[in-house]
Parts: sequence; C-alpha cells; structure tokens
Amino acid sequence: MRKVVTALVVGVLLAAGPALAQAKNGKGGGYEQLNLFSEAYDRIRQDAVEPVGEGKLIGAAIAGMLSGLDVRSAYINEAAYRAMQTPANDDEASLGLVVTIENGQLKVIAPQDGSPAAQAGIKPGDLIYAIDKDPTYDLTLGEAEQKLRGPAGSEVELSLRRDNRVPIDITVKRERYKFQTVAGRIEAGNILYLRVAGFDSATPAALTSTVQDLRQRAGNKVIGFILDLRNNPGGAFEPAVAVADAFIDKGEIVVVKGRKPATLKRISATPGDIAQGLPIVALINGGTAREAELVAAGLQDNRRAVLVGTRSFGESSIESLIPLQGNGAIRLTTARFMTPSGQRIQGKGLTPDLTVMPVKLAKLPQGDRRREADLRGALKNTDPVPAGIKDSGIKDSGGKAVPASSDTTASEPPPSLATADIGSAADEQLSEAEDVLRGLALVSGRAG
Repeated sequence: MRKVVTALVVGVLLAAGPALAQAKNGKGGGYEQLNLFSEAYDRIRQDAVEPVGEGKLIGAAIAGMLSGLDVRSAYINEAAYRAMQTPANDDEASLGLVVTIENGQLKVIAPQDGSPAAQAGIKPGDLIYAIDKDPTYDLTLGEAEQKLRGPAGSEVELSLRRDNRVPIDITVKRERYKFQTVAGRIEAGNILYLRVAGFDSATPAALTSTVQDLRQRAGNKVIGFILDLRNNPGGAFEPAVAVADAFIDKGEIVVVKGRKPATLKRISATPGDIAQGLPIVALINGGTAREAELVAAGLQDNRRAVLVGTRSFGESSIESLIPLQGNGAIRLTTARFMTPSGQRIQGKGLTPDLTVMPVKLAKLPQGDRRREADLRGALKNTDPVPAGIKDSGIKDSGGKAVPASSDTTASEPPPSLATADIGSAADEQLSEAEDVLRGLALVSGRAG
C-alpha cells in the first residue's frame, strides 16, 4: 500500500512539472516531503492502538492539508458530497445562522432575517461554545453547521458568549422559515428604504420589483434611497454583482484576483440606474460580510453611495467546489475580490464614510470581539496602513469626531444590532442615515 500511496502522490507532484524540479533542488523538496508522508503513514498503520483503515487515513490527510490553509477550505467525503446534491429533506430545518470558525470555536457572522436565530436575538460576533452541551472547539465548520440542523420543531440549546460577559444558555426551536432577501418601505413619505438581507438567484428581480412598487406609491416626492446591508452575511456572487450593477450606471463594480496574474478579472457595470441618480446612503456594520461587502465597496468606490454605520466584517474569499472522482470533493479558496480601486477587503473590512454607533449599544463593554483577520488561517492583507488621518469635522451620534478617511483595523468596533432591531423605531443608525440623506438631497437640490 505504501508504494501505491507514494505512486499516487508522485503522480500529483509530477503533474506540477517545473515546480517539482525546483522543489527537488531545495532543502525539504517534494521527494523529501513525500518520504516523510510515507513514513508517517506507515507508522500510523502499524503502531496506532486501534486499527486504522487506509481510506480514513488518506481522507484525514487531505482534510488536514485543507484545514491548514484557511477556515473555509475543507474536505467533503463522498457521503457528505452526495448528501449535498440531494434535495433538502422537508422534515429538516435550521436556525438560520451563518457561522465561521474562530480558533476552534463557532462565531456568528449574522443570522438570516426572519430565522429562529434572529427572533432569539442572536447577534453578529456571538461565540457559540456548545451545541446541546457538546463543545464546539474541535468541530469543523461543516460538522458544526450539521449539528445546528435537525428535524423541524426540535429544539437546540446553545451556550454562547457576547462581548466579555458571562456565557449564557439559550434554547432555540428549529423551524422552516421563508428567507426574504429583499424588503422595502417608504420612510417619512419621501425616502425609499431597501433592506437587502442576502443574495440568491431571485434577489436582483426582487430588488427591481420592490423599487418599482415603492416609486409608484411615493410618486414624485422621493428624495433618495437607504440601502440597508447590515447583518447581511452574503450569499451568491453573481446576484450580488447584479445588485451593485442595478445602482451603478458605469464604472467597475469589483475586481476578482486569483493566485495567477492571468486570473485577474474586472467586472464593470452596465448602463442603467434604478435609483435614477438620486442619492443613496448604504448602512453597514460588523455583520456585513462577503458579497454584501462587495456591493458596499462598489457603491463607495464609484461614489454612488455614502456608507454609514460601523466597519464591516472583512471577508472576501471565493470558494470553488472541486469533485474528486468518486471520492467526495474539496472546498478550496481559489480567489478573493477587491474594491474597484484595488483596496483589499480581506481582514480589514470596509470603513464607513460616517461612523455611527448604535446609541443603546455604544455604552456596553467592547469585550474581545474578533474579526476575520483574527481567525485561524485567515488570508492576510498586505496593504500598508495609510498615514496622515485627518478630522472630517463630522460628528457621530455621540458627538465624537469622525475621521475623513482612515483604516480603523486596530480599533475594535461596537457590537452590532440584533437583526430584529434593524429598521425598528429604536434603530438609531437608520435615523442618522435619514438625516444624512436629507442633507445630500438638500445639496443636490432634490429636498422635498
């Protein structure tokens, strides 16, 4: 079996061509590392206290290689891969949590709107220490997501910690729910408020339909748009690009960069703007992640919207699912996206043009809230930290001066609003966004 394994790995290395020859000439090159792998493989098979199957060992080796890259890359065995391709069981339901792994612990990116998790008040940044009293520190992301799913109507107990407080236990019932990615309403008679909570294939059409309906009801009184991307954990890439394109008449939306220079791809907007040139204020916070950051960055770089709120999550990786011919598949981070101006989002997040902290949360202890840059295996951002930060003269809701343009990576952002509070009467960030929009409308001569 050792010869078979060696032959398989050699075949992979030989496929690399010139890369192998280069590795052979250096210390610890391809052949030396292959011998190390073969030796470890044999010792485990011969000396492990319990017999270990060859398939399990190889699967564990592949999983280990991927887990050492970043938190998103993973090995999916054949059974799990087939289950992914099977239509969802009508009896199964979830909590609606989008999570990631932080040093072996589960971290909430954001709950989906209308989900049991959102109704239970779970917030972005919450750390889940146990699921039904089982610790989560040694779970992979896929295993943790599987434990959160279960029969509809069943309950799951979560032990979680928020900020620096004492851990609490909450019980949430798994239920089927309708995830509405787009919702809208008319604010104060002349502002169109659009809530975009995620991205799927139906999102672009839903956005267009919602805007048309609101415009028809508001008539000619509309002075601008508020695009709410808070607690939006992302979703499908292409629908997110389409949402950004809907508001941008011309210019680049996003830049996608892989490992090789030849993979660089610039995606540009197509003519047309559903807002018809009216000013836009986009709301973001620590739960604005991945494809939601793509939209916010495209609007900000094209000066199509003013970003209001707090710094976004900071994750821009793009994964590919690569089948392994009857042996499952690997989920591999193959690219990441950047802003049109070339600023990297990974590990930094987006800095809003106007920082506004939720009033009722600003006085709470900041705790040890971590971001994408702090996760084990997080992709690094090599952009230099800008110098010469200047005061913009703008004040936030607490009267504190806001920098005109700054990298606030070193400072910890406040906790994010619970999803259930977004758009409510107590939503101070939304109130501030309305004031900013009225100011923009006044400057542009569109004030109603």
